[in-house]
Amino acid sequence: MKRILYLFASIVIFISACTTNAVTGRKQLTLIPESALQQEAVSQYQSFLSQNKVVSDANSRDAEMVRRVGNRLATAITKYYTSKGLGKELEGYQWEFNLVDNKQVNAWCMPGGKVVVYTGLLPVAQNEAALAIVLGHEITHAVAHHGQERMSQAILAQGLEIGGNLFTSGNPQANNIFNSVFAPSAQIGVLLPNSRNQEYEADHYGLLFAAMAGYNPREAIPFWTRMANLNNGQRPPEFLSDHPVDSKRIQKIESYMNEALSYYKPINSR
Repeated sequence: MKRILYLFASIVIFISACTTNAVTGRKQLTLIPESALQQEAVSQYQSFLSQNKVVSDANSRDAEMVRRVGNRLATAITKYYTSKGLGKELEGYQWEFNLVDNKQVNAWCMPGGKVVVYTGLLPVAQNEAALAIVLGHEITHAVAHHGQERMSQAILAQGLEIGGNLFTSGNPQANNIFNSVFAPSAQIGVLLPNSRNQEYEADHYGLLFAAMAGYNPREAIPFWTRMANLNNGQRPPEFLSDHPVDSKRIQKIESYMNEALSYYKPINSR
């Protein structure tokens, strides 16, 4: 009987907590307020930066490039959301872009616009436009509330009671879920994966945002081809993975290209 009541309660929560994403139009489960996630992200981000080697703009053209690309993307995204009457969707965003000395080929964005690029990504990106493609992808995960959606799904699956501030109330289960979704230390191995829908959304809107920021979206194809070559055929078949296989990712990106090009105005022509 208890199992039936729990199932019924879960269904009610699921239905009542489903919202439609203002940009993508897809329904998402949102049990946790964005403001709470942003507050926790600030703490996690500052902790990460204090424990890792941040490359400063004053000492590195690469760090300056990361900040420049990030700020251009942030400006383009803000302009896009505002033009759609959706400025409130970015409420609380305080953008930060940092380059960290780490050999991993990786970058990430936490709620509220807290972004890190690892130095190991830059040799694969090879140019500023490709870096914009990556950052557009990662930022889309944040502004499209993908982490919020994944965390909500995990909370519902684990039957975690929602109330108060989950992250400061001494609830280790809530903090573990947050860390498994957002924490930089969880980016490899134990990170709860994005769904294929989320990955395609990040590819799609990330491409558009990069184009709006003045970067050539055509750079996405050679970049993701280089990323595919890094895998050396080690990625599992698509039906065993939560991420699209490289060939399908590239095929999808090609289908978004005409739309992205309609937004593209080279930086030097502005």
